[in-house]
Amino acid sequence: MSKKLTKRTEDYSKWYNELVVKADLAENSGVRGCMVIKPYGYAIWEKMQAQLDKMFKETGHENAYFPLFIPKSYFSKEASHVKGFAKECAVVTHYRLKNDENGNVVVDETAKLEEELIVRPTSETIIWDTYRKWIQSYRDLPLLINQWANVVRWEMRTRLFLRTAEFLWQEGHTAHATKQEAIEEAEKMQGVYADFAEKFMAIPVIKGTKTESERFAGALDTYCIEALMQDGKALQAGTSHFLGQNFAKAFDVKFANKEGKQEYVWATSWGVSTRLMGALVMTHSDDSGLVLPPNLAPIQVVIVPIYKSEEELEAISEKANTITQELRDLGISVKFDNRTTHKPGWKFAEYELKGVPLRLAIGPRDLENNVVELARRDNLTKQSVAQEGLAVVIKEMLAQIQIDLYQKALSYRDSHITEVDTFDEFKDVLENKGGFVSAHWDGTSETEEQIKNLTKATIRCIPNSPIFEEGKCVFSGKLSTKRVLFAKAY
Repeated sequence: MSKKLTKRTEDYSKWYNELVVKADLAENSGVRGCMVIKPYGYAIWEKMQAQLDKMFKETGHENAYFPLFIPKSYFSKEASHVKGFAKECAVVTHYRLKNDENGNVVVDETAKLEEELIVRPTSETIIWDTYRKWIQSYRDLPLLINQWANVVRWEMRTRLFLRTAEFLWQEGHTAHATKQEAIEEAEKMQGVYADFAEKFMAIPVIKGTKTESERFAGALDTYCIEALMQDGKALQAGTSHFLGQNFAKAFDVKFANKEGKQEYVWATSWGVSTRLMGALVMTHSDDSGLVLPPNLAPIQVVIVPIYKSEEELEAISEKANTITQELRDLGISVKFDNRTTHKPGWKFAEYELKGVPLRLAIGPRDLENNVVELARRDNLTKQSVAQEGLAVVIKEMLAQIQIDLYQKALSYRDSHITEVDTFDEFKDVLENKGGFVSAHWDGTSETEEQIKNLTKATIRCIPNSPIFEEGKCVFSGKLSTKRVLFAKAY
């Protein structure tokens, strides 16, 4: 397969799809709308998962696991929730197959389930049915549970990582004694997601809340983090929901307070998914391939030997093995690629495509001069560096790459937030510049829907710290007190 990619300026969507496949992150499967995550892609997801899991546990959460199948009747208990997911549900109706008279495998029509089972699109219903048994007293609260799982939402138009019928995620589900505690939990987890995006993914995000029409089904408030991709489209990178007492009332989850009175608990849920992989690719990568932030790169440094004879390779390998050990002692993941089946030029192109942050090349002359050649993937620069103290230099360089990637993405994001006051300006920015459009909105879902129908732009969020100012809605001209952020989005 040719490793050359379509340029981003020619066809951003095609560039993305080619890059995900050619960099060995994922591929389409034999099941329509589902993907196979390949080892290199899964290694990145594992690093994300490990860091998020650490952050969840540091904030007091524990992991558990709940069933993949949810009785259909559970969905009927919370009306807005079922309405939000009804069109995306996969339904199990039978539990057995058989051979027909021609030897073909068919569904055994006599093995019909008494009650259909929904393949988990999200777990609020099965979890809240369980919590009824776990919560009796204020002493059982707060209950802070996270689940790592797969979910199914029957999407017809799919794209690798960004939108697939089955995807991997984590979903937190918490129960609290008071409304205030639950709101604080939802806000705290929004902060955890923002910290992860910025410090590990090197992606700047805007924290805010969703409008009523964009909220999670069954939530009273949805807190979100919004990122901006290189093509000027926004991507929702994580959400945290304040669920009020909706699910507690639907599933009769009560607790005895300190006075012995029965009260319904207050709830939150929150989650991020393998969609973050798409965000990572689209924020930093270039026409040569992936660009990975060192904090999430499966291989942070690759060492490529340049040699002509077995003797040269042996001498280089001895030095490379020493460097490898020194780097590993500093917690740096390193690969020494001493394969004899591929030439150095091929290896350089391969690791450039796969986004390895630092490439270290070493040949016979480098051995003589006690130097190595270091190539940075993010800015494609090379430099000769002394072998003495090399591990510390590399550690500092990786830290600098992490900072530089964030600053580059931040600079792009900040230069693509445009304030407008008229609808003509609004449409012009969306059409010709892209990014976030900061505009006044009259607060009605009717105006929101009309803008969406005319421009395909949605309100991505009402920023957490809005600047209050008098203005007029960009569409209706009605009075408004603050600006919101619109954008076209994935």
